[in-house]
Amino acid sequence: MKTGLIAMQEIRVGLRNRWVLATTLLLAALALSLVLLGSAPTGTVKADPLAVVIVSLSSLTIFLVPLIALLLSFDAIVGEHERGTLMLLLAYPVARWQVVVGKVLGQVVILAIATLIGYGVAAAALWLTSAAALQAWGGFAAMVLTSVMLGAAFVAMGTLASTLVRERATAAGLAVAVWLFFVLLYDTALLGVLVADTGRHLGTQALDVALLLNPADVYRLFNMSASAGAAVYSGMAGPGTATGLPAGALLAALTAWVLAPLALAVLAFQRRSI
Repeated sequence: MKTGLIAMQEIRVGLRNRWVLATTLLLAALALSLVLLGSAPTGTVKADPLAVVIVSLSSLTIFLVPLIALLLSFDAIVGEHERGTLMLLLAYPVARWQVVVGKVLGQVVILAIATLIGYGVAAAALWLTSAAALQAWGGFAAMVLTSVMLGAAFVAMGTLASTLVRERATAAGLAVAVWLFFVLLYDTALLGVLVADTGRHLGTQALDVALLLNPADVYRLFNMSASAGAAVYSGMAGPGTATGLPAGALLAALTAWVLAPLALAVLAFQRRSI
């Protein structure tokens, strides 16, 4: 109950924030542009417009949603500390774990609302401009759901960073470092290792493990190989498929990326002196 109250307070504050509104409009605008531009040539080349849109939106999500999530959460705890409201909040009969979980839950709901509205606009446009089969929309729904899960993972990581530092500037720097590492640097470094190894030591199993250690890669693998159409347009079909991990394992890994940083954030906040 107390966790829900904290989450509702976070949601109320977030919905009044013009930055959240701007984020929602940005997601909607970019998603709509990808739908209108990405599906334009499909009538000529006989491509599946829904699969093209799923691949395009998945690529957008990997870069944008983690950044939005980290910007939402990096000052969840340290911001309260700097404003002097953290001690007041803990003066109420509320456990520390409830504060962390409530804040993460509220921020995930805010991110989910922005994602659903943004991608919902794209879905409506695609529904009006193409004749995709109803069963094909399952891949789009899975993409939206896992987009929220990816955002939740980075919200938890942002909150963890917020519990470890004493200044908002430091937390912001950590958030940027997390985004750069998982979204840009990790795959570049992994590719360099694979090229240097030339297949002598690192096999398929080692590559699978390495990919599971990055939530952005887990999200990419799930959505770009979830259906035959998306696999073809993302280049992950055929004998060059990057991984043989089943969808269930990828979903479990993405769930673990949500829960593990959250558990660490709770542990860190329990040990934090106010």
